[in-house]
Amino acid sequence: MLKLIDVQTHYGKIQALRDINIEIHQGEIITLIGANGAGKSTTLMTTCGIVPPSSGDILFNGKSIVHMNPNRIVAMGISQVPEGRHIFPYLSVKENLDMGAFLRDDTDQIRKDMNYVFEIFPILAERQHQQGGTLSGGEQQMLAISRALMAKPKLLLLDEPSLGLAPIIVRQIFDIIKKINQENNTTIFLVEQNANLALKVADRGYVMENGRITMTDSAGNLLANDDVRKAYLGI
Repeated sequence: MLKLIDVQTHYGKIQALRDINIEIHQGEIITLIGANGAGKSTTLMTTCGIVPPSSGDILFNGKSIVHMNPNRIVAMGISQVPEGRHIFPYLSVKENLDMGAFLRDDTDQIRKDMNYVFEIFPILAERQHQQGGTLSGGEQQMLAISRALMAKPKLLLLDEPSLGLAPIIVRQIFDIIKKINQENNTTIFLVEQNANLALKVADRGYVMENGRITMTDSAGNLLANDDVRKAYLGI
């Protein structure tokens, strides 16, 4: 479904990504783990068109999306839940969800999809008329995921969904991520510092260091890898 081929990305003269090669197949949960500043978020931002690559190619269902406007990429079926959530704080929960469906015109299906996100996150249904900025951190993360789902993505990019959340909320969020993947056949590309949790829900994983992919394997093999355990699992 998604293929990054020798992707390099710069911020000015600073090179953030170096020859990145990643493949994601339909229906998978793929995780990208690594330390702060390794280039994980830049990989997602490059994929969704916010930060264009300096060189290389990105294929989505066989079509190059390099230098394509982000709104076109969303329309093709890629949605991102950014690090830090970035909901619209002065809009209501429902208005945030409406914004997620901005590029769609299938009114009946939009209504069904909104009912679906209210089903998986009941607290949002209860607070649909409440301003987004007044929600707790966990509720805002639920809203950010739901807003992305309202775009009807084939591929969902998740950037640090556990950041700043209490452990019980993190477990709830990751249960929902698995549910979205299994029930909707939504492919998921997950960037996460909590490597232990990410590898437990993922099918395969990539390890990134200093803008390079240094290892790739099944999630189970990465969990059992001594180097990964020492560097990222604290074992």
